[in-house]
Amino acid sequence: MTYTTPAPFTTRPTLEGTFGMTASTHWLATASAQAVLERGGNAFDAAVASAFVLHVVEPHLNGPGGDMTGVFATAENPSEPIVLMGQGPAPAAATREHYLAEGLELVPGSGALAAAVPAAVDAWLLLLRDHGTWELGDVLAFAIGYARNGHPIVGRVGATISSVAELFTEHWPTSAALWMPEGRAPVAGEMVKNEAYASVLDRLAAAGAPDATREERIDAARHEWSEGFVAQAAVAFSAQPHRHSSGTDHAGVMSLEDFAGCQAGYEPATTFEFRGYTIAKTGAWGQGPALLQTLAILAGYDDEHLDPSTALGAHTILEAQKLAIADREAYYGDADVPLDYLLSEEYAAERRALITEKASTEFRPGTVPGREPFIPPLRTEYTAPALAGVGAMAGVGEPTVSRSGETRGDTCHIDVVDQWGNMVSATPSGGWLQSSPTIPELGFCLGSRLQMTWLEDGAPSTLRSGKRPRTTLTPTLILKDSLPVVALGSPGGDQQDQWQLLYILRTIVGGYSPQQAIDAPSLHTTSIPGSFFPRTWEPGGAVVEDRLGEDVITDLQERGHVVTRAGDWALGRISSVVSDPATGVLKAAANPRGAQGYAAGR
Repeated sequence: MTYTTPAPFTTRPTLEGTFGMTASTHWLATASAQAVLERGGNAFDAAVASAFVLHVVEPHLNGPGGDMTGVFATAENPSEPIVLMGQGPAPAAATREHYLAEGLELVPGSGALAAAVPAAVDAWLLLLRDHGTWELGDVLAFAIGYARNGHPIVGRVGATISSVAELFTEHWPTSAALWMPEGRAPVAGEMVKNEAYASVLDRLAAAGAPDATREERIDAARHEWSEGFVAQAAVAFSAQPHRHSSGTDHAGVMSLEDFAGCQAGYEPATTFEFRGYTIAKTGAWGQGPALLQTLAILAGYDDEHLDPSTALGAHTILEAQKLAIADREAYYGDADVPLDYLLSEEYAAERRALITEKASTEFRPGTVPGREPFIPPLRTEYTAPALAGVGAMAGVGEPTVSRSGETRGDTCHIDVVDQWGNMVSATPSGGWLQSSPTIPELGFCLGSRLQMTWLEDGAPSTLRSGKRPRTTLTPTLILKDSLPVVALGSPGGDQQDQWQLLYILRTIVGGYSPQQAIDAPSLHTTSIPGSFFPRTWEPGGAVVEDRLGEDVITDLQERGHVVTRAGDWALGRISSVVSDPATGVLKAAANPRGAQGYAAGR
C-alpha cells in the first residue's frame, strides 16, 4: 500500500471464491443473477436476468422504457473490451425548433418530450442472443415472478412516489392507478405487483415459432418490442398531451418508425492506460471518456496527490475532475469528438498545469485545434417560466443525487463474472416511474434521457433528430495484461465516474481491497453544469462525506472549495466484481450506503 492514510474498516467482507460472483444495487437482482450462475448459466445470462428484475424492484431508478450501457469481455476473446450500446436516439420529430416553438428553454426533465427511443430492452436481448446460453423465458422467469406475485418494496420507492403523488393524482392518472392503487404511496415492505409488465414479459418470451432456434425466438421478441404491441401502445399513449416538468402540457413526438429504426449494438471501447491497467469506457456519446481524461491529468502526479482521504489528494482530484468534465460539456456528444487529442499526454500536461493550490470557480474547457468549445448556459439556479413564482414540481427535476447526497431517483448497476472468464459491467437507467405517465397496457413509462441535450444551437450535444443524447451512464471494465480483472460501476448521474475514480485510485494506487475502496469516505464536485434538468451548477462546489474528517474538510474550505457536508454515509453506490487470472480467485463487493446493494458469490 502506497497511501500514508490507513485503509478504513469494512462494513462487510470482500467476497472471495472461484465459481462466480455477482453484485448489484438491489439484493433481489443480485440473488437472481447468482441463481442463474448456480444453474449453469454464464455471466451474460445472469446479467440479463438481473436487469429485468431491476425493472421490477427498482422502478424509481430504471425501467423498460429507459436505456443502458455496458462494457464486457468474453472468455473467447478476453483482451477485447466491448461496449454494449443501449442508448436510443432522439425521435425524428424531436428537433430544437419544435421544442422552442412549444415555448421551452430546456428539454423538460419529465414528460414524453424528454424521451429518447427506448433501447435498454433491445440491448439486453441482443446480449442474451449473442453471448448468453439460456432461453429467454427462463431468463425472464425471475422478473415475471416478482412482477406478477409481488415483492416487498423498498422504502425509497414509496418515498419517490410520495414526492410525485400530487402530480400523479392531478395530471398522470395512469401512474396513480399503478403506483397508488389505494390512493397512497406504498410503504416499505408492502407487497407491490405489476401485472401489466408481467404480461409484457410473457408475450416477449412466447414470441417466435416453437420450431425456431433460440436465437430466432429472441429476435422475434425484439421484433415484438420494436414493431409489435409494445411500440404500438407506447406511441399511441405518449401522443396524448400531458404535464411536463416545465409546468406545461405537451404531446410526445415518438413514432412507430422511431421504434422500428432503433437497434442496440456493439462498439469498441475507449481505453486509457493507467499504472499498468487498461481502463475501458464507452465512446464520447457518453460521459465515460471524462474519467479517462481525469486519469490522464492525474497520471502526472505522485502517489501523495492521489489519496482522496487527504486534503492534498481530495483537492487535486476535485480540480482534475472539473477540467475533464468542462471538456465533456465543450466537446462530447453523438458527434465527431477529438478523443485522441483530449486523451493525449501533451494535452493532459496542459490541463494539469492549470491546477493550483486554490480551488477554481471558473468553467475552463481546454483548447482543441480547429474546434470551438461549446460554453453552456452557466446558471446557478433555474425555474421554468411556467413555474415562476410557483416553485418546481416536486420530484420531476433532476432525477439523480442532490448536492446534499439525497437520492431522489437515479440509476442501477450490475456486475457479473463467471468461472469461465466472462465479465460484464452494466448500468441500466431511465424510464423511472417519475419519468412520464405510465402506459397502462405495458406497466411502464418512457424515459427522459433527452434532457441531457441542449436547445442552444452549436453544441455537440444539441438536440438533433436521430442523435443519441450524451448519456451519463458509464460502466467500467479494467484489464491487466490484456485480461479483464475488474468490472465496476455506480448510479449517480454526473457523479458516477467521480465516485468510480476514487475506487480506481484506492485499489490501483492505494492497494485497498474492493470493499475497503467502496466503504472509504467519498466526495465529488458540483462545480460543473449538471446533465439533468434544470442543468445548473455551483461554482467551486464540493460535496463530501463527513467521515473525510474535520481537518481535511477545513483545509478544502481554506483552499476555496464551497463544501457541502453530506453526512457520514451518503455518497456513492458502487459495486464491483474482480478476477485474478493468476490464482483463479474471484471477488465481489457492494455498497452499504442505503442498505440495498449486495454482492453474492462462491
